[in-house]
Amino acid sequence: MRRAPALIVGGGPAGATLALRLACMGIPHLLVERTRETPDALCGGFLSWHMLAMLERLGIEGEALNPLTVTRVRLMTRGAVAEAPLPSPARAVSRRRLDSLLLAAAEREGAMIERGIGVRGVTDGVARLDDGACIGADTLFLASGKHDTRGLPRPPEARGDDPTLGIRVRLAPGIALDRLVGDAIELHLMDGGYAGLVRQEDGSGNLCMAVRRSRLQAAGTPDRLLDALGSELPALGERLALREPGAGIDAVANVPYGWRATSTTPGVFRLGDQAGVIPSLAGEGMAIAVASALAAADAYRAGGTAAALSFQRQLAERLRRPIGIAAAAWHVGEQPWLRGLSVRLARLSPALLPLLARATRV
Repeated sequence: MRRAPALIVGGGPAGATLALRLACMGIPHLLVERTRETPDALCGGFLSWHMLAMLERLGIEGEALNPLTVTRVRLMTRGAVAEAPLPSPARAVSRRRLDSLLLAAAEREGAMIERGIGVRGVTDGVARLDDGACIGADTLFLASGKHDTRGLPRPPEARGDDPTLGIRVRLAPGIALDRLVGDAIELHLMDGGYAGLVRQEDGSGNLCMAVRRSRLQAAGTPDRLLDALGSELPALGERLALREPGAGIDAVANVPYGWRATSTTPGVFRLGDQAGVIPSLAGEGMAIAVASALAAADAYRAGGTAAALSFQRQLAERLRRPIGIAAAAWHVGEQPWLRGLSVRLARLSPALLPLLARATRV
């Protein structure tokens, strides 16, 4: 069995940022990432001004991610639209590009990264790999995103009685998409969920939905669900008509939106979605990943393995307000009369949307 002083599970934004910071601090560690090539992960895509500021401190400029800025937020229902400027310009970027840049920066600083290694489970500080090998570590940083690791799962009750599914489709770049979306991030509110749409660095549209499993069960298949939603919301249907030819539908099941890790196992630091899952309509999931990694690096440098428990409590408190407010907004959007009222209020008082955007930053 191999040993590592500190083992990072996952090479997404949380894991890559942590590896970068530990390398800059001269703290030995090992990051294992299950994919050999960086995939375009389903979750993520929107980088708030807060996230961009953190990336700049890590040496990654927003212009390198996407030369186009996102300056407006657009809230849409079947019969109404509200629009307001964001508090500060944001950007949108594919996870393939973001994760690649962070991992490359970590490697340049000397981070130890091994790819193509999946962690099957963790028991008593020992990570069992897919090939049967084991890595022991005094400290484990769990940065596996929305996918749980056997032995360290999030509680089943966090998913609720009607769990949420994450669904993503790509929209083809072109004049039609530019005209419809422009420099905005759109939020389409519907029964049992919502859809977010923003243009990424190649001009394509990243359309991500969070919908209750019951809606998929009623429709039968993801394609039929998209057809139903397009009929229910004509503006969304107009955008779905721009799906890239031959492009599939990506999905992740049982996303525990609204959950926070208020405690942890001794020696285990939970980062990103393993620490707290903010409803994606807030556009702050990537910022939570990076902010939690930066805080974990500081806590580990100051207190070592023993700092995990206090780190997790402090992070949970830090996430309480933004996740709570985002969850409340999500539930409002699921209810027909409440979402109609909220859009009308946002049209009458344009300051409400920027206020909500600020309130959901970590």
